[in-house]
Amino acid sequence: MGLVSEFKEFAMKGSVIDLAVGVVIGAAFGSIVSAMVEKVFMPIAGWAMAGVDLASRSYTLPSKIEGQPAAEIGYGAVIQAAIEFVIVAFAIFMVVKVINSARRKQEEAPEDEPTPVDVGLLTEIRDLLKSRPM
Repeated sequence: MGLVSEFKEFAMKGSVIDLAVGVVIGAAFGSIVSAMVEKVFMPIAGWAMAGVDLASRSYTLPSKIEGQPAAEIGYGAVIQAAIEFVIVAFAIFMVVKVINSARRKQEEAPEDEPTPVDVGLLTEIRDLLKSRPM
């Protein structure tokens, strides 16, 4: 089997295509969450903190060498990223919860299984005993 045909077989498997779709949807979902956090949640957090723009908050370390720019620790961006992470994690949790719930319902659904041989034989014996005169 040639390299090209092996790659074609690999690429056409359902799981690879599902993964590609998941990555594209995940990227789109990530940008939606980023915009929502930046434009909705962070302004609300700033308003709750008396007008502080939380995303731009930082701590500037004093420069030890004259002429060298001071180092800046942007803890506001870290807080914003943490909020985005929590939202994405919660959304993924909800999707997995729905999938697991559907899977459990499918597993619990009674299937039309054939009657076991023992039960069939016992039913036949019962019917014969009922039809027998006493």
